[in-house]
Amino acid sequence: MRVGVCGNGMIVHQALSCFQKAGIDVPALWCRNREHGAPVADAFHIASLYTDYDAFLNDDSFDTVYIGLANSVHYDFAKKAMLAGKNVIVEKPFCATYEQAQQLVQTAEETGAWLFEAIMSRYSKNYEELIPWLDKLGDLTLIRCNFSQYSSRYDRYVKHDVAPAFDPNLAGGALYDLNVYNVHFVAGLFGAPRFSYYMANKGWNGIDTSGVLLMDYGQFKAVCTAAKDSASHSGIVMQGTDGTIVIDDRPGYIDNVTFTDRKTKEVTRIDTHKEPDKMVTEFTAMQEVMDHNERAKMEIWLQRSLQVMAVLDNGRQDAGIVFPCDSVEEESDAEVQEMPDIMKHFHMGGF
Repeated sequence: MRVGVCGNGMIVHQALSCFQKAGIDVPALWCRNREHGAPVADAFHIASLYTDYDAFLNDDSFDTVYIGLANSVHYDFAKKAMLAGKNVIVEKPFCATYEQAQQLVQTAEETGAWLFEAIMSRYSKNYEELIPWLDKLGDLTLIRCNFSQYSSRYDRYVKHDVAPAFDPNLAGGALYDLNVYNVHFVAGLFGAPRFSYYMANKGWNGIDTSGVLLMDYGQFKAVCTAAKDSASHSGIVMQGTDGTIVIDDRPGYIDNVTFTDRKTKEVTRIDTHKEPDKMVTEFTAMQEVMDHNERAKMEIWLQRSLQVMAVLDNGRQDAGIVFPCDSVEEESDAEVQEMPDIMKHFHMGGF
């Protein structure tokens, strides 16, 4: 694939560096402001810089659009790109709402576009290697995921200087920014929960600065904690009647993974694949799926993205976190004959 990149923020700088390492060409960049985009284009030797999105999409020097913009515009930019004949990589979280995510998946089906959510754990070989070890846990009882780091922008936020990650108008917040990694980890292995509920600490503008998400799978429970207003050691623990799996790293990074046998106390290191740059790994995995025309694999990944978006969307509704796009979707509800089962809030036991 050849990629046109949207954005100029920190995640875009990381992505551009990883595209280079993966040997993936990036001939074009779109930014709202040429003044902000020009230094990025120069630094990464990008030939074409656009501020007009339509002109950008008409550039046939690339076939795939990478969207590293605010969460609130993922849907609009991704859908327009697919309708223009491009494939799309959209940064996590997939969209602002489940309804938007469902429409993107439908657009990919209708246009034949390749559509990927950039969430690092999904594309890790070490993540796949966890699957045979799950049986060694015996009866899985609890999963605990924590991703808590004091945001470099939190002090600004307290003073009412709002960065995108703390802006409800841009679909920010701890659930969508950090807890999304935890939810993806669990749902990627086990699918949608029977029930989910989110309890949030909310700041002065109504956004969640930290919170705890419960996912109920019947025989086991998953507790997902994330914070941008405080810090603690991040990692994942999966515990069962016969053993424990510990991932001693931030969720999203499947590194430092061990299995401890309850009876023998033997500890086995099980992350056998060296993946020093996680974004390179995910972009390479996407490239391979496209090269081998493994559309079924993409569709499975998209179903997981839909399940995660349902959990996130339901969660912020639990916590009373409102995004501007909610009012737009409420206006269009009259056109929807029946709410999809996945949106029936898991509380209703649909899974």
